[in-house]
Amino acid sequence: MTHDDEFDRFAASYRDCVDSTITISGEDSDYFARGRTAWLQKLLASEQPRIRHVMDYGCGIGLGTPHLLTFPCIEAIVGVDVSRKSLEQARIGYGSERTRFVSLAEYHPAGQIDLAVCSNVFHHIPPNSREQAVQYIYDSLRPGGWFAFWEQNPWNLGTVYIMSRSPIDVGAIRLYPHKARRMLSRGGFTVLRTDYLFIFPRFLKHLRGLEPALSRWPLGAQYLVLCRREH
Repeated sequence: MTHDDEFDRFAASYRDCVDSTITISGEDSDYFARGRTAWLQKLLASEQPRIRHVMDYGCGIGLGTPHLLTFPCIEAIVGVDVSRKSLEQARIGYGSERTRFVSLAEYHPAGQIDLAVCSNVFHHIPPNSREQAVQYIYDSLRPGGWFAFWEQNPWNLGTVYIMSRSPIDVGAIRLYPHKARRMLSRGGFTVLRTDYLFIFPRFLKHLRGLEPALSRWPLGAQYLVLCRREH
């Protein structure tokens, strides 16, 4: 991932910074975190009893943690990140008996994770370091474990506009879905599907009921590549 200093300086104000740059959507960061988890739970409904140990790769200040905890059988979540100040904020906000937050260097992949989630992180990782990041996640998963790879959709003009305004995304290198699938396949994953979510902003929320039917079209602000480490 990127150098820790880059996100250390945003740790205390990260949520406010994100929320201020996505005002065009009419929603806040919790709306998107909640939506990602709900969609994933729907896709993995039959697998949920086996999903007990979760990794949040690039967890930042832990905004995804309360939503991941809604998986019904969760026993433990480990959030990993390069930013020590972000991890401190995560521990303050979401530390519990079921959650821990550690640096990438402190966590040693051991093939024990049932589900790894990575939400809008890879555009911050230099392209020449992405293969190493994929390997880290692969090695963390048990055989048969799932990887939910979320990214900003470069084909969505609203996303491009928001990223261009975000101080957090200065220098970010967007990752197109077809390149993400190729990267994950090269890393040993079996790619199962790609979905595109968050098509309609709040002022068109009456149309959001159409989003599941449109999720296979590259319209949404974010995309999910769901893949698996095979047995």
